[in-house]
Amino acid sequence: MVGFSGVVLDVDGTLIRGSEPIPGAIEAVERLRSAGFAVAFVSNNPIRTREAYCDRLASVGFSLDAEELITAGTVTAQHLARERGDETFYVIGEDGLYEQLHGAGLELTEAYDRADTLVASIDRGFDYETLTHALWALSNPEVRFVGTDPDRTIPTEDREVPGSGAIINAVAGVTGREPDAIMGKPAPTAVEALERTLGVDAAECLIVGDRLDTDIAMGERAGMTTALVHTGVTDGRALDASEFEPDHVLDSIAEIGRLL
Repeated sequence: MVGFSGVVLDVDGTLIRGSEPIPGAIEAVERLRSAGFAVAFVSNNPIRTREAYCDRLASVGFSLDAEELITAGTVTAQHLARERGDETFYVIGEDGLYEQLHGAGLELTEAYDRADTLVASIDRGFDYETLTHALWALSNPEVRFVGTDPDRTIPTEDREVPGSGAIINAVAGVTGREPDAIMGKPAPTAVEALERTLGVDAAECLIVGDRLDTDIAMGERAGMTTALVHTGVTDGRALDASEFEPDHVLDSIAEIGRLL
């Protein structure tokens, strides 16, 4: 059955939920490595740096290197550094995103009226004043509007909580402007990042994830083999109603052996 040489694994909702590994996930990752597959871990969570994310996964039992991780934060920082490295950025986000953007050599400003680009992301301190500044910044049509990732919610141990998409949609709603670009899954920028990480074409990869509109959508568009797991945000009703159809459906990552 195997028709792939690399495996892309979503993190939240696929390998972990909140701070706990999903049962069988650690063993599934080791099984993939033992079978000789190149493995990359891809998350739309922009808050943590690669190193912090690696430490988070290692602390609950996963074995990986930071270089195997791709996050919406790293994708955003790397893309903006390559394409718009001479610009000034006003950021709606948290400390981890600021660290990644600053680490990529980008100039950040707290003055909304000095920005060439506004970057919007999850911000658990988001308030009316921030929304007002976003409105004023984007009233200039020459200021670009970029989002780190489209995830409206994030799964936790108990229930879902708002994610970057919620903030991006709030800014889009008040400004009447859709983002010029959204990084992270399912954007082509994320596909390019995983190809660089794995060293293989996306079409030669399996992607396993819990979201139809990011994980499975990205896989379909890039020609990847796709597998949906039911341990995150997608249930049977959502699958039946979706325009995206995974090649495989698993109860959890623990069933990965079915595809090998």
